Amino acid sequence: MNHLTHYWTADDAAIARAAAILRAGGLVAFPTETVYGLGANALDPTAVAGIYQAKGRPSNNPLIVHVNDDVSARSLAAAWPASAAALTAAFWPGPLTLVLPRSERVPDIVTGGGPTVALRSPAHPVARALIEVAGMPIAAPSANRSSELSPTRAEHVRAGLDGRIDAILDGGPTTAGIESTVVDLSGIVPRLLRPGPIPLAMLEALVGPFAMFDHSSGGPLPSPGMLERHYSPHTPLLCLESIDVEMLMGRNIGAIVPAPTGVSGVIERVIIPTPEAYAERLYDLLHELDGLGLDGIVAWMPPDRPEWLALRDRLRRASFGS
Repeated sequence: MNHLTHYWTADDAAIARAAAILRAGGLVAFPTETVYGLGANALDPTAVAGIYQAKGRPSNNPLIVHVNDDVSARSLAAAWPASAAALTAAFWPGPLTLVLPRSERVPDIVTGGGPTVALRSPAHPVARALIEVAGMPIAAPSANRSSELSPTRAEHVRAGLDGRIDAILDGGPTTAGIESTVVDLSGIVPRLLRPGPIPLAMLEALVGPFAMFDHSSGGPLPSPGMLERHYSPHTPLLCLESIDVEMLMGRNIGAIVPAPTGVSGVIERVIIPTPEAYAERLYDLLHELDGLGLDGIVAWMPPDRPEWLALRDRLRRASFGS
């Protein structure tokens, strides 16, 4: 795959050009409030196949379909339970993805061959404008090579996908910093498939208790972000519950820590120990350290508390097999 990738600042003219590319069956990377997405016309199987090819993505890993409102979402779902209405009223547009029974409009390739579809209404103005001008639902996973670090800046996209896609819309750094919360509403009891910026407690306050998803039974994945190894830098990543200063000494490594350790030679990046600040900076810092030719990266694992669930999930998957 060898495209000339256009790189545009996301103004009205660039969004119009990007929308034309989508209507023609092409691929466009664009910002959302979570991470940058790689978009194609969700109703065009050939266009969606281009996403899988550009990313090297497994065919059983489904995509999230981005829409601007619940009316558009309802047209892609075969059922819309009361829980969907309650959650979208509270959290759309925003970083919440709902998994629901798919309608016949949704191509198999979008769902990874499964019976459900993942739907989200992004809050980022560039994403919303692109959906509006293109006049279609946009299927979009993160705009990176499969299993690698998610992009929170346009330059991250360019480093991974330049020459493999048609255009990149640069809307500046993302704010939420990690991928959306994904919940499955296709069964009797709602299930949390992927923790994210919206905490589980806020969801349960509206629709009652959630079950945690167990994929031990196999079959099609109901949601993206469920592979064991995901969101990973090329440099081996080790996650520690606490930073051992002596362990850092004399090593060619980078460290993401909640406070300076003062270890000579270690490239440190201090991250504010709140869930929101950690999420906003995590991938950006991992991208930075990953490009320095280090032997390894050490990251402080946040506390094992509910408000840190999403960050612990991302770090665990990023370090799996390192």
